[in-house]
Amino acid sequence: MTTGRWQLAHGRHLDLAGKAVIVGILNVTPDSFSDGGLFVAPEQAIAQARRMVEEGASVIDVGGESTRPGASPVAIEEE
Repeated sequence: MTTGRWQLAHGRHLDLAGKAVIVGILNVTPDSFSDGGLFVAPEQAIAQARRMVEEGASVIDVGGESTRPGASPVAIEEE
């Protein structure tokens, strides 16, 4: 792996020579296992996203719908 390329199946490869980025994961569901629903309110979520950017995140992945079995889907209007 000294060349910065990782060989994958079917002749594909993953280029690891480029710049790495930090991705912040922001769960905004009330049943989030990682934070217990701390960022459900929009003001709290925005403040946390800003903290993530200040700490170096280039991308914020917002988890807006629970993947827990039996969880209620989010209405398209709310999304």
